[in-house]
Amino acid sequence: MSRIGFLFPGQGAQHVGMGRQLAESYPAARRLFDRANELLGYDLAKLCFEGPAEELDSTVISQPAIFVTSLAALEKLRADSPDIALSCEMAAGLSLGEYTALVFSGAMTFEDGLKVVQQRGQAMQDAADATPSGMASILMLDVEKVTAICDQARSIGVIQIANYLCPGNLAISGQNTALEKAIELAETTGARVVPLAVAGAFHTSLMEPADQRLAQALADVPMQTPEIPVVSNVDAQPHLDPQELKQILVRQVVSPVRWEDCLRYMLDAGIDEFYEIGPGRVLTGLMKRVNRKIPCTVINDS
Repeated sequence: MSRIGFLFPGQGAQHVGMGRQLAESYPAARRLFDRANELLGYDLAKLCFEGPAEELDSTVISQPAIFVTSLAALEKLRADSPDIALSCEMAAGLSLGEYTALVFSGAMTFEDGLKVVQQRGQAMQDAADATPSGMASILMLDVEKVTAICDQARSIGVIQIANYLCPGNLAISGQNTALEKAIELAETTGARVVPLAVAGAFHTSLMEPADQRLAQALADVPMQTPEIPVVSNVDAQPHLDPQELKQILVRQVVSPVRWEDCLRYMLDAGIDEFYEIGPGRVLTGLMKRVNRKIPCTVINDS
């Protein structure tokens, strides 16, 4: 019998039209969008279903949008395959997706999770607006080479590896001057570089104003011990203590995402079948780069 793990996507997975079929086909999914509209004070469902893309892609909108759409996709799985939903033994989420995983695990309610995600998105947007910065994916280079590139570029600004996604796929993050230098250095080695459509240098020290605002947002949120382990981006370990969970979520904003390590932790724990739940299918591709033999099923609108 398979041991099942769930994976929830992060920022960048959004696209116009996401969630529409879920809301039309599953009443529980529709209720999530309706409740989100009430709590947020604007029509999140319309932005997800109809766009415009420029507004949906903004950090302050995309984070709640992906969070709600992922949980709507979870309602599809619960309706169509309830045994799978009940059999999940472990979960993880990429950056923002960690909040989705924690709601699924019972650590916080949908309403509390959405309120925190909304404030997280706003705080990260504000921190990004304060410093011209960005991110880029570096493909086909190992960690040592990308680290050396960042070390060289750091003489002109903040730059570091922000996402350890899978072998040969790392995201760097930093001030624009240093980021441009790092991209130039990477390209001279023959690496493929893909600039990321994000507002700023996420998962670096440049997000420090956001982490304190997030700490304040989390302070009054009731948090429970998760019913299943949720593997943290910060250290690729599960945490059970509610106060420790809050501290980890605050650290996550300014710490690199160790996604490859999260996947390997789950594999080492015996998880041998995965479900990517939410918009896109990026996490399935990353899993294939870590272990091609492990089945990973995408649960979204399609």
